[in-house]
Amino acid sequence: MEIREDWLALVQEEIVEPERPIVDPHHHFFYNSEHGFEDYLLSHYWADTDTHNVEQTVFVECGAMFREDGPEDLKPVGQTEWVAGLAAEAEQAEAGKARVRAIVGTADLFLGSGVRRCLETQLEVSPLFKGIRQIVAWDESDTVPSMPHLESAEAYRDSRFREGFAELASLGLMFDGWHYHPQTPYLTELASDFPDTKIVLDHLGTPLNTGPYASQADEIFEVWKQGISELAALPNTYIKLGGMLMPWNGFGWEARERPGTSDELVALQSRYYLHAIEAFGPARAMFESNFPADKPSVSYHVVWNAFKKLVADFSESEKDRMFRGTAMEVYGLEPME
Repeated sequence: MEIREDWLALVQEEIVEPERPIVDPHHHFFYNSEHGFEDYLLSHYWADTDTHNVEQTVFVECGAMFREDGPEDLKPVGQTEWVAGLAAEAEQAEAGKARVRAIVGTADLFLGSGVRRCLETQLEVSPLFKGIRQIVAWDESDTVPSMPHLESAEAYRDSRFREGFAELASLGLMFDGWHYHPQTPYLTELASDFPDTKIVLDHLGTPLNTGPYASQADEIFEVWKQGISELAALPNTYIKLGGMLMPWNGFGWEARERPGTSDELVALQSRYYLHAIEAFGPARAMFESNFPADKPSVSYHVVWNAFKKLVADFSESEKDRMFRGTAMEVYGLEPME
């Protein structure tokens, strides 16, 4: 995905509530990526986060820097080793730079109980390792990007996947789930069957508005809304508020002559955010940047301005939960000194 800094610079905004402390619970790093992303390292991320008061962050897996050699099941450990090194580097930076304080790695849950070795190894690598994400985004349409190793939308129901998933709770690990909105009922089943595992739904459950879903925004919203409400009824579930700037969301931000403003983001997408907050409550909701995946569409400072405007009428305690408190609880972060 191409990031056009000169195009993004066409929209500059005054920072809303510049002193508000933020924990960004969802971002990535890339280096020599095989997935079409430009390098995105600490210096790139800091250049973005310097616009808002981002104190701590959570790295979420993105298939980066796997081990090239050794057992296949342990190759994802390389990503955690790499990010642990970046986190250590961040701790030596000057005051005011965001610190990477948690890592959501990955592992192949389809290995069943055999996945435990990979999980335990990542725990040994770094105390920052808090859990995993295994992407199961899949749709039968060939116009919607699907994970190539999957054969259906029902990965959460797979017996081997569930056998592997069962290992998380005993190790004190949580699960980040990313899928498309038609798959949310399957995550609800999983959360119901594993009540002792914390489950975080990424990217608002990714309501689709592309391919066969194009031009059906209102109908899709109602389906998505029901799925979110049913998932939120389970107390071990949480939601990340963000990730709505990718092409398959269908808003076309990345194709505009000028980038969107924070006011435009609020006007076009607020109903998704506000329903999710109503369903989960601020105590189980957290704003996320999803950078740099969302960066081809809009600047970091614009995204967080939009979030702050979205909840301007909420109480201070509610806002503090969504901007840092929920993330700190879920990922076990300590307050900044």
